[in-house]
Formats: sequence, structure tokens, C-alpha cells
Amino acid sequence: MEEPLTTPRRFSKLPTYDTGVWRTAMVYAEALVAAAEKAGVTDAVVQEFDSFVDDVLEKLPKLEAVLTSDFVDEAAKEAMLKKALAKSASPVFLSFLQVLSRHGRLDMLRIIHLTVHEEYDRVRNRARVLVSTAEPLDAAAEQTIVQEIKNRLQKQPILDKQVRPELIGGMVLRVGDRVYDGSIATQLARLREQMVTRSINEIQSRRDRFSSAN
Repeated sequence: MEEPLTTPRRFSKLPTYDTGVWRTAMVYAEALVAAAEKAGVTDAVVQEFDSFVDDVLEKLPKLEAVLTSDFVDEAAKEAMLKKALAKSASPVFLSFLQVLSRHGRLDMLRIIHLTVHEEYDRVRNRARVLVSTAEPLDAAAEQTIVQEIKNRLQKQPILDKQVRPELIGGMVLRVGDRVYDGSIATQLARLREQMVTRSINEIQSRRDRFSSAN
């Protein structure tokens, strides 16, 4: 099974969401990135979101439980956020969290965080690429891959590297939902499948000829 493109641990805790939830998350992500772009603070806001997840939600699970609970009033959550972050958070990010609270969407913080990164990459014309190889890439090979992907996609690739010895050789590239598989292991598997298919066809053909002769 392929690993997700986003390698940070904060993304590994995401459960499976349906399409409607992803779409809702993207609406909020687009709104945050647009507001941050307008204020000229996009890089800083994305880093704030990262820090909020890594340094607050990860380290204070009880706080996350309160923020996402249906038993805590949304106004109380908003007041809690304002009191805790008024001095440290930027106006754009704090306002965003308060909007989520008012709309009862704080339970979507993690998936919105993921979609913010996707929207951030889109705005910056970047593409995340999972590169799986049998052995670690050297600098020359990595640069070649970056340039090739850049030429093909007309985007700046961000490589997430993964070592998978079972590939034997070659590499597997994953860009979004597309997989470019050039591993020797995969080629051998395909060759075996072709040989098995040919053998089955040959047996079937001989059996048909034998049946016709009788």
C-alpha cells in the first residue's frame, strides 16, 4: 500500500473522510489562504497552522477533545481560543479559528490543515511527489528527477522520499492520484503475468485443437 504524500506525523492521524467532508474542508482552506494572500502573510499563517497542530493539538489532546466536543458551547470555544491565542496568533489565523468555532467546524481542524497545505501548494504552483526507490537517492539523481518533473508538469516539485528495498531497482513516482512505476520488481511481476497468460492461452488453444480433432 502506498504511503501518503504528506509525510509529517500530524497528517498520519487523519481518519477516512467522505467526499462531502473533503469539499467542505477545501472551502475553508481556500478562504484561509485567500485571506492570508490578501494580507501578504500566507507563509506565516501556514506555519502558524502547523505549529497549532504540532505544539497545541498534539501535545494537549484534552484541549483538542474540548474544542471538538459537541457538549461544549461554540461561544465558549471561541472565547477560549481568543483568550489563549490573542497575544500569539496573527489576526488572520485567530479570526479563521473563530469562524470555524462559530460554524461548528473545529472538529475538522486536522483535515482543513491538510487541505490548506494542498491549496498553499496550488497557489505556489508546486506539486508534491512521492519518490519510492530501492536505495536512497543521491544528489545527482534527485536533481534529475526534480528537473524532469518540473519540465513535464510545469510545476515546482516537492519530493517526499521513501526507501522500499522490495522494489529491487528503479523507482516509483506518485503525483497526486497518478503513479509512474518504473521499478524492476513491477516489470518482473508484469513479465510473469504475461508468461502465465501466454501459457494459459497456449493450453486453451491446444485443448481446442484436440477437441476439434476428436
